[in-house]
Amino acid sequence: MGTSKRSWYRRRGYPHFDHPISYGDAKRIVKDPNQVARHSFYPFVEFSLQTFKLKKDPVTSKLKRVGKTRPIAYASHVDSHIYSYYSLKLAKQYEKTISHYGLGEAVLAFRALGKNNIEFAANAFDVIRGHGDCYVLAFDISGFFDNLDHQILKQMWARVLNVPSLPVDHYSVYKSLANFAKVELSALYKLFGYSLNNKNTVPKRLCSAKEFRDVVRSANNLVTVNGSKKGIPQGSPLSALLSNIYMLEFDIALNEFVKSRGGHYFRYCDDILVILPPEAGEAEENFVLSEISKLKLNVNPDKTDRVRFSCSASGEILGSKALQYLGFLFDGKKVFLRSASLARYLQKMRRGVRVAKATMEKRNEARHARGDATTTLFKKTLYKRYSHIGRRNFLTYGYSAAQTMKSEAIRRQLRVLWGRLQDEINAS
Repeated sequence: MGTSKRSWYRRRGYPHFDHPISYGDAKRIVKDPNQVARHSFYPFVEFSLQTFKLKKDPVTSKLKRVGKTRPIAYASHVDSHIYSYYSLKLAKQYEKTISHYGLGEAVLAFRALGKNNIEFAANAFDVIRGHGDCYVLAFDISGFFDNLDHQILKQMWARVLNVPSLPVDHYSVYKSLANFAKVELSALYKLFGYSLNNKNTVPKRLCSAKEFRDVVRSANNLVTVNGSKKGIPQGSPLSALLSNIYMLEFDIALNEFVKSRGGHYFRYCDDILVILPPEAGEAEENFVLSEISKLKLNVNPDKTDRVRFSCSASGEILGSKALQYLGFLFDGKKVFLRSASLARYLQKMRRGVRVAKATMEKRNEARHARGDATTTLFKKTLYKRYSHIGRRNFLTYGYSAAQTMKSEAIRRQLRVLWGRLQDEINAS
């Protein structure tokens, strides 16, 4: 989260209900509280992204592919500038607030800390090693952004600003996110005859303000509004910070409770980690669950981890099972990548190689028909995407984690993947 004077402004090139605007025009809007208070926010444009996760079957213990539809929503150009600017303003106040309560090392996500989840996980595992004998609880909040209670959010927002109620401009921004409207992308494009597959046919502004009112909203009723008293869209530049603000009272209560028992508390968005003395147990877990329920949220029982770590006379630390945290497994001695992450990589790699081969064959057919020489599989792109040769992929992420965590176990997990990639490339 940037803090420079212009860090809130970013020119976005995607088509929406309004045109992209210059920094000067955006500045005149966002820095005038009266304009923001009167501003009419456009609906978010939303589309669905089909993602897949590999989960272990509780009966067979085999990994199975489970599909999940994830909605992606993005705000209009002017609205995004407003959200970004208010995020910058609120972040400064939020940082002062958590500093006052000693939460700087407990709240990890969506802050300008210059660290990533590899470093956060490595630090947590080091803390466990430092404790030796300890009891660790890990929780995951179900449907986090979809279940943020609006009244609680408004109260915490005002608390961070240190005011009894939200100023009119902040209230306008709050309402736009609490009562957020959205329009489904495919229906919108179909209405105006735009192609989902050819971006060159889509104008930067999808329609005029009059067409939005008369055609999109009135005649075709494409705008839907969040009618419940909970949930905010994940697609605004302000939403991530608001999720931290929402959790403020919980963070204060948990941090004080855990510290009073000589433990450590960490929260990365909706992932909660509590490290307690070895005698801790059901009472401490119930306290955490009670505090979460005060926020009208629930934990996912299938993702709750309870692990007891013990230190032997020789100084060796061993967990009752492997702790799962931020994509890693820690058993007291070693850090591993989750098997589901490895399986997901293999699945993507195999699909990517097969698509590349099919594309090559199709192009070679066309070359053969023209009398041109055929070509072999273009491996450079595949290596960039699926091997350590690339810059940003699963392998480079894994080796970075291995280096940070000094984990030979992760390196061993990754070494075999090069052979798997070669096998897939060479398969007939």
